[in-house]
Amino acid sequence: MAGEIDDAIERADRESFTREPPKTLKGKIGYLLKQLGSAKAVAQAIGVTADSVNRYRRGARKHARTDVAAKIDDAVRARWQPQVRKRRQRQAAATGGITVETRARFGYTAPIGTTDDGRFRRLTVHLPPAYAQRLFDARDQGASDQQMRGIIAEGFKEIYFQDGGSRATGLSDVEINDIDYLDLDF
Repeated sequence: MAGEIDDAIERADRESFTREPPKTLKGKIGYLLKQLGSAKAVAQAIGVTADSVNRYRRGARKHARTDVAAKIDDAVRARWQPQVRKRRQRQAAATGGITVETRARFGYTAPIGTTDDGRFRRLTVHLPPAYAQRLFDARDQGASDQQMRGIIAEGFKEIYFQDGGSRATGLSDVEINDIDYLDLDF
């Protein structure tokens, strides 16, 4: 199961498409057949039989059930324009950085005498390229959602809470909990 961070990266990737994916059912199935190689592989990816895939390909069935159509669309979009996605991620990791917009509960460890109660905050923070690189590397290595949250929380600690070291220097740990929404842009 994909986590909230992984879903946000996927949504940001899809915003970078330079062309729209196929719109017709026949076009989508044709694309999946080219990508996966066989009707059996496509059938396993979308949860139908190979015969159904062949009927979609030939045009014998013009419309798929709503749940199957959603799976087909997701499968196509997940594989669409991989080079464009990689180029945008390389650019974010090298020079552009990543912008994180979220509403979540932030908790932190702070010195005695200050409050460390978590509270909801709505933040939009631009993280430097190093954090984008770490986030993409973690995703590629199959990191858990909690590990990717840790990378973003560390970036928030440095950039937002400590303002590059000019304030809250005693702040030692930041956690992101109870995410209402999280969007990424790179």
